[in-house]
Amino acid sequence: MECPSFNALLQQSITEHWDLDALSDYGSQTFRYKDVARIIEKLHIILEASGVKKGDKVAICGRNTARWGIAFMATLSYGAVAVPILHEFHPEQIHDIVNHSDAKLLFVGDQVWPQLDIEKMPGLEGVFANSSDEYRILHGRTDKVTYARENLNRLFGEKFPMNFRARDLNYYNDSPDELAVLNYTSGTTSNSKGVMIPYRALWSNVQFAHEVYDAHVHPGENVVSILPTAHMYGMAFEFLYEMTRGVHVTFLGKTPSPTVMLRAFEELKPKVVIAVPLLIEKIVRKAIFPKINAPAIRLALMTPLLRDRVKMQIRRKMQKAFGDNFFEIIVGGAAMNQDIEIFLKGIGFNYTIGYGATECAPILCYAPWDKFVQGSCGKAAPRMEIRIDSPAPQHVPGEILARGMNVMLGYYKNEEATAATLKDGWYHTGDLGIMDVDGNVFIKGRSKNMLLGANGQNIYPEEIEDKLSSLPYVTECVVIQKGEQLYGLVYTDPDELRKGGISRNGLEAQMEVNRQELNKIIPAYARVQGLVLVPEEFEKTPKKSIKRFKYMDYPIEN
Repeated sequence: MECPSFNALLQQSITEHWDLDALSDYGSQTFRYKDVARIIEKLHIILEASGVKKGDKVAICGRNTARWGIAFMATLSYGAVAVPILHEFHPEQIHDIVNHSDAKLLFVGDQVWPQLDIEKMPGLEGVFANSSDEYRILHGRTDKVTYARENLNRLFGEKFPMNFRARDLNYYNDSPDELAVLNYTSGTTSNSKGVMIPYRALWSNVQFAHEVYDAHVHPGENVVSILPTAHMYGMAFEFLYEMTRGVHVTFLGKTPSPTVMLRAFEELKPKVVIAVPLLIEKIVRKAIFPKINAPAIRLALMTPLLRDRVKMQIRRKMQKAFGDNFFEIIVGGAAMNQDIEIFLKGIGFNYTIGYGATECAPILCYAPWDKFVQGSCGKAAPRMEIRIDSPAPQHVPGEILARGMNVMLGYYKNEEATAATLKDGWYHTGDLGIMDVDGNVFIKGRSKNMLLGANGQNIYPEEIEDKLSSLPYVTECVVIQKGEQLYGLVYTDPDELRKGGISRNGLEAQMEVNRQELNKIIPAYARVQGLVLVPEEFEKTPKKSIKRFKYMDYPIEN
């Protein structure tokens, strides 16, 4: 299939939506599409005067802000390669990524810069503040970089002496297999790798969103950006699609509390909501489940004449929580708890669960909410092909393989990892799953996480964790293996303990009850020997997946 230029799509959208609002920082400034275009041109001048060539790397690190998004679009439309870095990475990780990526310039947020050491990034020629004061220079190693910023307004005036207009836009004409983004994975199972995302993958993901949402999402309407834009999930579906559709994106900025998030939803009434399971689960568990468990509601749900009316009221409450204006909520980034999913499906809530990977920028599978099969993650996305590496794909889990336009070029400067992941044209996801006769994919777990039972049985810890997380006072959990025994590591929210008036001894007694209840509902070969309380929340990636590999050697006292 022909793949048009992604930058041409971006240029066309900015031109067509010139006077509409484009990017906002919540509670702060708003940039129209013409403002975005003007700043992009100024950044092009900085890049050119700083000696950045086509294909050079430009790193961007900071919280979600309008200026983060403008710096990203300026990098691509100039013809350089964007290196988005999650601001939640440890400073040493940021140093390593800047160095490994060969970045020449760094645009950095005010919160990140004080933690960094410029001497540990010797390849950088310049650092600019990704903040409200027009990208001030923080560090310049060459005269070119200093000159570029100090003379920016004069250079802009010389380039556009008759004022700057939409017809002046002339963005870099990219080709399908050209490197666009170097995105470092968030490291759920291992350390980060630099994923080489080509322009065809950016275009295909954005085109997918157009195919799914254009009938429901129109220019000038709102979308709230919650997820890290430096991660491909948030980047593709809370930012890039919107910029090519004329939509107004509002960044919530710092990690939002549920209160701030729900207030923003109510105020902005987004047309589509992109979320991770943790967000949905928190709202359901804290705002919905306590009300459902009230005796009157439980009785009504058991009464045929009242059941549908109560379900409708619960569904309306959920919809209002997210602004009451969205076509659907698309959930991705991690598995959703089965109890929560059964509940949402039971009330007819308009959500769907997709499946993706950084290596596919990110979409692999999707189904619209009204065709979505509970427990699945949809079917192969457009321009993608999915198969299960199993002798009986409908019944026996095998590795999920994918090929198509969304697949990466490989891992930057890591031929060994590339060869292990891209084989005969197929991307090996490392995830295990099955596929029904209609093409719906059901994920069973990560192949790296799979445990081997004493009698050779395959044990998928995610399936045990799903059941364990539904038991009392289990906020988060990870199942690990010690020898032939399985143990569950459990973190409990202190607020829940206070509400329940549970002491440490009482919590340990409850965990033993939980263990016994858990073992009644899982196979004998997967029974858990003990539940171990951990004192703090598990360390997570920015998309809120637990970094499992950090807990595999957690000490267990016998």
